[in-house]
Amino acid sequence: MPVIERVPNVVFKTRVRDESIPGPNPYRWQDLTTKEIFGGKRVVVFSLPGAFTPTCSTSHLPRYEELYPEFKALGIDEVICISVNDAFVMFQWGKQQGAKNVFLLPDGNGEFTRKMGMLVDKSNLGFGMRSWRYSMVVDDGKIEKFFIEPGHEDICLIDPFEVSDADTMLAYLKEAKTAIAA
Repeated sequence: MPVIERVPNVVFKTRVRDESIPGPNPYRWQDLTTKEIFGGKRVVVFSLPGAFTPTCSTSHLPRYEELYPEFKALGIDEVICISVNDAFVMFQWGKQQGAKNVFLLPDGNGEFTRKMGMLVDKSNLGFGMRSWRYSMVVDDGKIEKFFIEPGHEDICLIDPFEVSDADTMLAYLKEAKTAIAA
């Protein structure tokens, strides 16, 4: 697996609320570039196999949401969840989860995930191509720290959840802050 130093340049297809649009679905398409998302910011990113899936819905996203104030207190500008799902699925999952702080970023075509080297075949589960579970700290587009779940491979029979969790990320950020202060 290649080691990359910067997040790849891609354009994410997102939907944003626009009150000027009449009707029950006041949203419009808006492209967001990697530079717009990561430029000049220190961001925590976590990626997961899919919206509405068990571990992602009961543990991964909820814990990042819960610890959001602590991430902010440690100098993190934004917490982003990326999944190879479209904008409509990510929006509905966010609503169902009550996500208020974590930005759910759809990677519908898997382009960002592929360029990160994290796109895996999960067709054995009927998922097609999805993201391997990982988390990272990105500082102005540069990857500062990368946590990749063990066993990264196609057609994996397990879905490890050991190092991309919110508590591991929080511990890293606290340790990094202590090291800087020393």
